[in-house]
Amino acid sequence: MSKLVAIVGRPNVGKSTLFNRLTGTRAAIVSEEAGTTRDRQYGKCEWCGREFSVVDTGGWVVNSDDIFEEEIRKQVLVATEEADLILFLVDTQNGITDLDEAVAAILRRHNRVPVILCANKADNNQDRYNSAEFYSLGLGDPQCVSAATGSGTGDLLDLIVKTLGPDSQQDEEERLPRFAVVGRPNAGKSSLINAFIGEDRHIVTDIAGTTRDSILTRYDKFGFDFYLVDTAGIRKKNKVNEDLEFYSVMRSIRAIENSDVCILLLDGTRGIEAQDLNIVHVIQRNRKSLVVVVNKWDLVEDKSQRAIDYYEQTIRERLAPFDDFPIIFASALTKQRIYRILETAKDVYLHRKFRVGTSKLNEEMLPIIEAYPPPSMKGKFIKIKYCTQVPDTQIPTFVFYANLPQYVKEPYKRFLENKIRERWNFSGTPMHIFIRQK
Repeated sequence: MSKLVAIVGRPNVGKSTLFNRLTGTRAAIVSEEAGTTRDRQYGKCEWCGREFSVVDTGGWVVNSDDIFEEEIRKQVLVATEEADLILFLVDTQNGITDLDEAVAAILRRHNRVPVILCANKADNNQDRYNSAEFYSLGLGDPQCVSAATGSGTGDLLDLIVKTLGPDSQQDEEERLPRFAVVGRPNAGKSSLINAFIGEDRHIVTDIAGTTRDSILTRYDKFGFDFYLVDTAGIRKKNKVNEDLEFYSVMRSIRAIENSDVCILLLDGTRGIEAQDLNIVHVIQRNRKSLVVVVNKWDLVEDKSQRAIDYYEQTIRERLAPFDDFPIIFASALTKQRIYRILETAKDVYLHRKFRVGTSKLNEEMLPIIEAYPPPSMKGKFIKIKYCTQVPDTQIPTFVFYANLPQYVKEPYKRFLENKIRERWNFSGTPMHIFIRQK
């Protein structure tokens, strides 16, 4: 199994910068504002043929005015319990602080996990000389690096690989499906994922915008095996004031781009709003599969079948013309129907991979096309003689061969798509319809 390295330290010492440097990504948000990172952010690092996981944690804070302080401290403790190696980051330019000594005392007590003392922001020789004072923390030799410029990170990676030792089992990275949980701020995305995995891995508060990074979590329980992606809530552009929130929205959009199935969370107490439609448009533009979940259903007073039917009809009308997707009424708080969400998302993912045999497709579709041919254009009749599904595509893709493909318009393509959906189950997943020259 892949080893896990946790980066801990007080706020604003460069943990997220080092995380991005080691993983070769920009997955963690970097800002001058202390306390930017709140959740645990996971990534992969490869060095000299060895691969290990890296986790970025929130800065260790004591007696601050930040409402997230207690939750951040809890996240750091959980990360240190999970890790095979801890990188304790300190700042050579500011020297030792009370918070550094507090973190060092905790790490010395948790001595079952090896610790590498990492002196960050060592941008010149003077900073390297200043790192000698960190010997007093009692955690061994400080390893001087500059996460911003990359100086010293090669030596640090050599030391990490050496300290981790050989892998007990080197397994190949498998291509698992990714399910992104998306929606407006405060729709209950983090609460839903916490309910799935059975632990408080993601910070949950009543404050909209608590989650800032896109968090990747592997789920391998009850016969399932896939990645869950918790994303920051996507707001309207005119409501995105903070610099950090802008990056969070961009990260959420990238999470949608990199996912297979998007689980769109709607707030059952507020209904579907304009911003939900904007999120759906991002999902549709990226040709991702869709499962709609009406969350907080326990707070809705009228739960009659008539109310459910009206709610479903309203959602499908607002999201038209694409209306072939499952809708689930659930509650992350009471765990009502949450496992049906996973089952449905898995089924929708399989629909993306489903292939219709060419003979069966022609047997079903050609009589329909003969009965309802494309409308003639400029006195010319369009004839479709053959159709097939293209193999090995990201979403189901069908090609119809006609004598005059340029005259087949979008309404008829939608007609063909609807007829395919009536005969085979492609619920939740988009599809391509192409008309080609015979």
